[in-house]
Amino acid sequence: MGKQTEVSQPLAGPRVAPVTSVSRREGVVSELRRSIVLGHLKPGERLTESGLSTALGVSRPTVREALNQVSQEGLLLQEPYRGLRVADLTPTEVLDMARVRMALDLQATTDILSDTSGRRVARVIEAWARCAPDLASPDPLVQHDAHLELHRSIWAAAENSFLIRLWPAIQAHMTIALARDQAAQQDRHRNVAGHQAIIEAFRSRDIEAVRRALEIHTLVSARELADIMSRSNAGDSTEGAQA
Repeated sequence: MGKQTEVSQPLAGPRVAPVTSVSRREGVVSELRRSIVLGHLKPGERLTESGLSTALGVSRPTVREALNQVSQEGLLLQEPYRGLRVADLTPTEVLDMARVRMALDLQATTDILSDTSGRRVARVIEAWARCAPDLASPDPLVQHDAHLELHRSIWAAAENSFLIRLWPAIQAHMTIALARDQAAQQDRHRNVAGHQAIIEAFRSRDIEAVRRALEIHTLVSARELADIMSRSNAGDSTEGAQA
C-alpha cells in the first residue's frame, strides 16, 4: 500500500484553476497560496500530487516542487504516512501566537524608538507608504501579502538581527491566522485603519501609544478571531452530534 491515498474530490470544480504561467512552479505556488488564503482549500484539507496535477494541469514533478516551497512557508504540513494537509491553528494557538508577537513587536518598537536620529522611524513610515495601497486592495491575497510585508518591514527597521532570524517562523503562523481572519471578517477598511493607527503612533515616537495600537491590532484581533473559531467549532460539533 502506498503512503498516500489519492483523493481528487476536494479539488474538484473551480476551487483551483489550471495554471498557464510561463513559470509553472511559481504559478502552482501562487494558485495554492491564493486558494489557501481565500479559504478555497480548507484548513486541515489533505492534498495529493496526483489530484493537484490534474486540477492544475501541470506535471507531478512541478507540483512536488511547488508543494515543497509552500510547505516551507508553513501553509502546508507534512504528516508521516498521511501526506500533506493545509495547516491550521486552534483558537488557543491563535492567542498564544498573538501574545508572543506582541512581545516581539514591542522589542522592535523599543529598538526603533531608541534611535534618536529618527532614521528607523523613517524606515517604518516608508514601509507604510509602500504597503498602504495594497492593504486597501480588493484582492485578499494582495492584502495578505501587504500585511505581512508591513510587519516584516517594521521588524527590519528595528535593525535587530535576532528578530530578522525569527521572522520566517512567525510569518508562517501569521499566514494561517490572517487567512482565517480574512475569511471570517473580510473587512479591509478595518485592516487599513488598524495599521494606520500603528504608524501614527510611531510618528509620535510615544512608545505607550505604539503599545496601545499594537495591542488593539494584535491581541484584540486575535481574541475576536479565536472567539469566531470557537463558535464555529462548537457549531460543527453540534451538527456532527445531530447527524
